[in-house]
Amino acid sequence: MAVPTPASAAPKRTFPKDFLWGASTAAYQIEGAYNEDGRGKDVWDTYTEQGRIMDGTSAKVACDHYHRYPEDVALLKAANFNAYRFSIAWPRILPTGEGAVNPKGLDFYDRLVDEILKAGIRPFACLYHWDLPQALMDKGGWQSRDMAGPFAEYARIVTRRLGDRVKDWVMLNEPNVVAIFGYGLTDQAPGLNLGEMGVLKALHHQNLAQGAALRAIRAEHSDVRLGTVTNIQPCRPDTESEADRAAAIRWDAVWNRVTVDGLLRGAVPDVLAEKMAPIVKAGDMEAVKFPIDMLGINYYSRCTMKHDPDHMFDVWWGDPKAERYTVMGWPVQPDGLYDLLMEFKHLYGNPAVYIAENGAAYDDVVSPDGQIHDSERARFIKEHIEQVHRALTDGANIKGYLAWSLLDNFEWSFGLSKRFGIVRVDYDTLVRTPKDSYRMLAEIAKANAV
Repeated sequence: MAVPTPASAAPKRTFPKDFLWGASTAAYQIEGAYNEDGRGKDVWDTYTEQGRIMDGTSAKVACDHYHRYPEDVALLKAANFNAYRFSIAWPRILPTGEGAVNPKGLDFYDRLVDEILKAGIRPFACLYHWDLPQALMDKGGWQSRDMAGPFAEYARIVTRRLGDRVKDWVMLNEPNVVAIFGYGLTDQAPGLNLGEMGVLKALHHQNLAQGAALRAIRAEHSDVRLGTVTNIQPCRPDTESEADRAAAIRWDAVWNRVTVDGLLRGAVPDVLAEKMAPIVKAGDMEAVKFPIDMLGINYYSRCTMKHDPDHMFDVWWGDPKAERYTVMGWPVQPDGLYDLLMEFKHLYGNPAVYIAENGAAYDDVVSPDGQIHDSERARFIKEHIEQVHRALTDGANIKGYLAWSLLDNFEWSFGLSKRFGIVRVDYDTLVRTPKDSYRMLAEIAKANAV
C-alpha cells in the first residue's frame, strides 16, 4: 500500500532562474517628511486637510522612510529579495509639478538608489503613484490634456539623474483607480465626483501623458526597460442575466481595457467608443500606443458586477460569493490571477509581465512573544504565488512577483487603519517587526520555489 506524502514533503514548484522576488511601496504611503527639503504640496495633502481620511490620520510621518530608508532596504535584503519597486514623489522633484527643479529631492532618490544597489537589489522606479502636485491640480489635473507636457518633462529630469543606475522604469501606477475613485467618485484624492466623463477624461489624459513620457525617456536612454503598472481585475457578471453580462463587459472596458488596449493596441474599447469620441482627438491613439518592455500587473481580486442604472456606466458591484474576505472587504480569489495571466498570453501576444502588487490587509495582532503570526496573509500570498507558477507552467511570460507591501503604511483614504505590510510598523515608535508572511516569502525567494 502506498504511503501518503506528508504536506511538508510535497514537491516544490520551482521558478525560472532569473525570476524576480521582491516587494513594492509608494512614496506618499511611506516616506513622511511631507514638508522637508523643498517638497511641494500634492493632492493627497489637500484631501487630508479637507478631513476626508477615515481614521483622521495623515501621511505627514507615515513610516518615516525618508529618514529610515537604510533600515527598510536592509529588510529587503534580509528577505532574500532581488527586486524592489518604489515610487518617486513628483512634488519632491518639482514642487509645483513643472518649472524649477528641487535638487534636494533628486539627492534623496540618489541616496535611495545607491542603497538599493549596494544591497544587490534591482530597483524598479515608478514615476507616478498618485501624488499629483497640487499646483497642477489647480490647472485641471487629469481632466486636462495639458498634463502630458509636464509629466514628460518630469520623466526626463528624473531619468537623466538616475537612468545610469536604474534600468527599469514604469510610468504610472493604477491609472484606472485614479480615474474612477478620484475623478468619477469621491473615494480618493482629488475626490471630484465628476461621473462618467470625468473618469474617461482622466483615463485618456493619463494615457496621453504616459505615451509622452515613454517617448521622452526612450529618446535619451536606449538601455533602459520601460513599462507601466495597472490594476487588472477579471470582470464577471453577478448573475447570468443579459443585463448583468453587459454590465460586466462595460466595467471590464472601463477598469481594464482603456488603459491596456490604449497602450498595447492603440485602441479604444468598442463599447466605450461613442462615449469617448468627444475626448479622443485625431492622432491621440498613435500617441498613446508604445512598444513597452514590461507590464506590471497589480492583482487583488476579481470584479463581480451587476447592472445598476443608479451608478456610473449603469454598473455596480455585485456579490462575489467568496468563502473568504480580507478586512478591506475584498474577496480572496487566487484563481482570478491565473485567469488574467492566461488572458494576457492569449489576447496580447504574451508580453513580459510581472506581478507588481499582490497582498492583503488583515487585522494583525502582536502576540505575547512580540511577533505577528499573520497566517491569513501568508496563506493569501502563498496561494497567489501558486497561481503564478500554474500560469508559468501553462506558458505565460511572467518575470517576477512583488508583494504589496513591504511595510504597513498610509492606506490612502483609510489612513493608518489598514495594514498590508509583511513588516509591521508601530506608528508610535516606528519600530519595524517582520511578520510570519515576511519569513515565508524570504524562504520562497531563497529557494526560488514554493
